[in-house]
Amino acid sequence: MSRIGKKPVNIKGVTITLSENTILVKGKLGELARSLHPNMKIEINGDELTVIRPDDLKENKALHGLTRALIQNMVSGVTEGYSKTLDIVGVGYRVEAKGANMLFSLGFSHPIYFMPPAEIKMEAPTQTQLKISGCDKELVGLIAAKIRSFKKPEPYKGKGIKYSTEIIKRKAGKTAGK
Repeated sequence: MSRIGKKPVNIKGVTITLSENTILVKGKLGELARSLHPNMKIEINGDELTVIRPDDLKENKALHGLTRALIQNMVSGVTEGYSKTLDIVGVGYRVEAKGANMLFSLGFSHPIYFMPPAEIKMEAPTQTQLKISGCDKELVGLIAAKIRSFKKPEPYKGKGIKYSTEIIKRKAGKTAGK
């Protein structure tokens, strides 16, 4: 049996609504909805939610842990939220907040104007740092990856947009010849 799938999810402080294959999770930071695979059954006992699979088919074994992890991420998202921090490295590279939108200067001939979805909150504590937060883990990661793709960090000087926890493997540059 799946070690992750058989763990119960603590749903204290969260309202969960089940309807056929859809789960709706409401908390203090917002609400998230997701459709689940019809084979997986959800059982709520007090402050705990468990995911039950019908049999030991390979597909159901794979879906068991996945379904439980998705529900756990939804519950964590509406109670605590998720955030990612990006660092902008390079001379003249910066980010500026224009209301809810962001204006990036990344050494191109034009600035990049980024409008995030309504569920995502973005802030620039400094000109070289960007914090992305929201209750949907998948969407926060997707937006962070999209912004990083504007100017990926290069291995020689490390210029570009990188995650704050990311370590860039540096390469040696050219050496002077004889």
